Amino acid sequence: MLQALGLGADVEAVYRGMLADPSGGVAELGARLGLTEEQVRAGLDRLVDLDLLRPSRDSPGALRAVRPELGLELLLRRQEEELVQRQQELARSKAAAAQVVSEFAELRPNTEVDGAERLVGMDAIQSRLEELAHGLVGECLAILPGGALSEASLEASRPLDRRVLARGIEMRSVYQDSARNDPATLAYARWLTEQGAQVRTSPLLPPRLLVFDRTVAVVPIDPANSRLGALCTRAPGIVASLITLFEQTWNAAVPLGADRPRPSDTEPTAAELELLRLLASGMTDETAAKRLGVSLRTVRRQMAALMERLHATSRFEAGLKAAQQGWL
Repeated sequence: MLQALGLGADVEAVYRGMLADPSGGVAELGARLGLTEEQVRAGLDRLVDLDLLRPSRDSPGALRAVRPELGLELLLRRQEEELVQRQQELARSKAAAAQVVSEFAELRPNTEVDGAERLVGMDAIQSRLEELAHGLVGECLAILPGGALSEASLEASRPLDRRVLARGIEMRSVYQDSARNDPATLAYARWLTEQGAQVRTSPLLPPRLLVFDRTVAVVPIDPANSRLGALCTRAPGIVASLITLFEQTWNAAVPLGADRPRPSDTEPTAAELELLRLLASGMTDETAAKRLGVSLRTVRRQMAALMERLHATSRFEAGLKAAQQGWL
């Protein structure tokens, strides 16, 4: 009956026995209750701890049982105090945990804030892309700047792209024009078209972008430093803006199987025009090469050819003549 108050069956029996007849020793009490002396002693110790047994004033060295109406009230009060103490400890623990989470949230590699998931490390990014690819139901859009893609990147993408295209998902990808000069990247792009994807190229591309079913977008946290990881967002406004950026890029790009219209002998190609614009904006040769996904040597070779075509003896003069001819 008193087990709900934390008293075991043996302890309750000893308490009842002491209330009925406090006289006699441990052996006599045990005999009356059918308990061993060890069980009786353990029960007496527990009752003393609970303040249900107190020293007898009539028989020094003996114990007396506290009446139930007082003793059980004291027991309940003690439990209430312990409960309040545990609740206070729990509240302090929750506050400490919240503080730790707040302090270390920015250090955790993969966290989600306001619908944006921060992914750090190739494993985290690859796992998220696999999950998103598995859940695709309609369309995947991709912008892949940088020209040549690494062998590791191509091999990681192949099984995902194969499964997606086998399910009839529409896939549209835009590569940089310079990807046509890399045999491995070009072969992969052609393989995509053979599997049913649409591939186009453009001389200049915005940062890397993936959009899944027009509801989730994955972009680099910092396009200039891929080590910082990627951002996966479901924010409708952001995703809609990124889709618009993709469509504008797609419309300006040329299908992989088609060549760009050949300009006249005096007119620059699309890649040369982009190079002129980049250099005219103040970019260095190194930065322009990175944006176009080509080597520094290619940029300098193209610029030399433009200067010769414009009959310019300096880059400054080439810029002036390009502007006069309406190229810029």
